[in-house]
Amino acid sequence: MANAKLLAVFALLQVLSVLLHVHGVSGAISLTHKRAKRPGGGKCHISGFLRGKAGKCNPEHGSDCCVSGHRYPQFRCSPPVSAETPAILTLNSFAAGGDGGGKSFCDNRFHPDSARVVALSTGWLRLDGTRRCNKMIRINGNGRSVLAKVVDECDSVNGCDEEHNFEPPCPNNAVDGSPAVWKALGLKQSIGEFKVTWSDV
Repeated sequence: MANAKLLAVFALLQVLSVLLHVHGVSGAISLTHKRAKRPGGGKCHISGFLRGKAGKCNPEHGSDCCVSGHRYPQFRCSPPVSAETPAILTLNSFAAGGDGGGKSFCDNRFHPDSARVVALSTGWLRLDGTRRCNKMIRINGNGRSVLAKVVDECDSVNGCDEEHNFEPPCPNNAVDGSPAVWKALGLKQSIGEFKVTWSDV
């Protein structure tokens, strides 16, 4: 009789073990699925490092020029986008001969400093599931708001070459604005960078 009871308890424990195992697996699948759907991928960590190479860098607008041998962080993601996404507004000329380097990623053109145009960090431009090339975004800062067209990538992975004005990769939270964007927000170009929020339109 005791053996029968032990066998019954053992059988019950095996059933519970199977149920708990199945429940754990389905929970893990559900959690993974939820993570994959989050815009921007949640937290964004450094994905690698780029070894710097110095070259002919245009220091206009306080450009940070690469130093040979220095290791610069790379990002293949950006923070999640919301109705008020925090970002660092930097200054960039998208004109020919400006500190922006080559032609804009989205339309293969240069843009005058009078145009309200921006470049977004790699994750925000094309790696978070939303294609923002040639679309408008709203930037809020300094008590003002401005609409600007996304024309370029502030490359968070590549840099330190002629195409990128021998500047290091961008941070993962950059909105690189033209002088016209800075003027519309009433910001002095000499400050170099400014905390803003932005959203899709």
